[in-house]
Amino acid sequence: MRLSYHADTDSLYIHLVERPGIEAREVAPGIVVDFDADGKPVGIDIDHAKNILDLTTLEAESLPLKIKTG
Repeated sequence: MRLSYHADTDSLYIHLVERPGIEAREVAPGIVVDFDADGKPVGIDIDHAKNILDLTTLEAESLPLKIKTG
């Protein structure tokens, strides 16, 4: 999973998996979920993220994280 924040548009994209999306559905105002060919979610796009989320902290709990270097 990867998070990408774009300050110029105040949008946050949460890459759930690295597969292309072929369909997008707005699930709430300003929140769009992208789905792959099998109907599985691949990403979540949040417009006006600062109005919806607290972007000042990021916490993870009990995740099987792999440290990526380089």
